[in-house]
Amino acid sequence: MYYSIPYEYIKHPVDVRITRQVVEVFFHNHRICSHPRLYVREGQYSTITEHMPADHQQYVQWNSERFISWAEKVGPHTVIAVRAILASHKVEQQGYRSGLALLKLADRYSITRLESACARALSYTLSPSYKNISTILQLGQDKLGQSQTETPTREESDRYGFTRGADYYGEQSKC
Repeated sequence: MYYSIPYEYIKHPVDVRITRQVVEVFFHNHRICSHPRLYVREGQYSTITEHMPADHQQYVQWNSERFISWAEKVGPHTVIAVRAILASHKVEQQGYRSGLALLKLADRYSITRLESACARALSYTLSPSYKNISTILQLGQDKLGQSQTETPTREESDRYGFTRGADYYGEQSKC
């Protein structure tokens, strides 16, 4: 279980007292915070908003629905990309900064280009990251035709190199 403490005490040694009902944290014998003890599932977080720095407290008001509704204004591929970014973090709130950065790419490039870049990234992976999409936009790969992202046919791949299929391995076993 993870319990928050005021951010001013991060990296300072503290004492912790755990009872059946409460987790208390002390710094130089002064209680700096307490939390009801969590028992439901391992890895749970108990965070008190006042423990966060002021610039992080804004994230408490956000939720995944808010990011998804912002992404819907861009397009369906962006919605899938935002969902993937939020799901890629152990704690959803940790993905908010990446999700916001992704949506802000529309201000820098355009809504159309962001949607196209998300579509291109999704053609490569089911879980794209902010960095994947940002790189696609920086390199202008979102401007390339969608036909270039499709997998080549067997005839096309034969022109570019050796392709060993089932026939090749079948002949080798006869030797």
